[in-house]
Formats: sequence, structure tokens, C-alpha cells
Amino acid sequence: MTHSRDTGLTLDPKFDSSGLLTAVVTDRVSGDVLMVAHMNADALAQTQATGEAHFWSRSRQALWRKGETSGNVLRVAELRIDCDQDAIWVIADAAGPTCHTGERTCFYRRIEGDGLVTAE
Repeated sequence: MTHSRDTGLTLDPKFDSSGLLTAVVTDRVSGDVLMVAHMNADALAQTQATGEAHFWSRSRQALWRKGETSGNVLRVAELRIDCDQDAIWVIADAAGPTCHTGERTCFYRRIEGDGLVTAE
């Protein structure tokens, strides 16, 4: 049986037991995956209200706006939610590197065989 959350057009996020959704962020132009993070209800609401990506830091147990210290904000072009509403897809324009390491994307390494190889 299909739940209305699966097929309906009402936003009804299905937060996990910690109150979080997985958020996948991609670049609006290239389509590259920039990062994966988590959103709680407040982060989602702040993202919708401001047009800038907000997340919940599991390590700091705090709400944070991407780029609040670095200036490398993520301006949201579009938000999508998956079929059972437990994951968010953030399509964004990045104002600079997305990764805390200074790389453009957090996925800058490629796995080949049993070792890591820098992608570029």
C-alpha cells in the first residue's frame, strides 16, 4: 500500500529517529555532487526561508549555515525531496569551495583498487 507521503504533493518530511534527513547537494551547472550532510526541521525551514543552505551538525549538535565562517555559501536554486520524503536534494550555486579542505567538492578523491587516488 502506498502512503500519501509517497505520491502526494504535500511536503511531509520523514525525519529519522534523530530528527534528521539526509541532504545531498549538487552543483546547479555541472551536476557534480558537492557534499552530503543532514538537515533537521529547523535547517530545512531556514534553507527555505533564506535561500541559503543550512544543515544540522551531528558533531557539534548545532544548526549551521554553509559558509558562515568561510563565506562559501550555497545559494539554493532548487530543493527536491525523494519519493518517501526522507532525503533532500539541494541543487545549488556554490560561492567557492564546498569542502572544508578547500576542495571544490567533498568528493574529490576516487577509489581505484584498494587505494585512494586524487581525482584531479
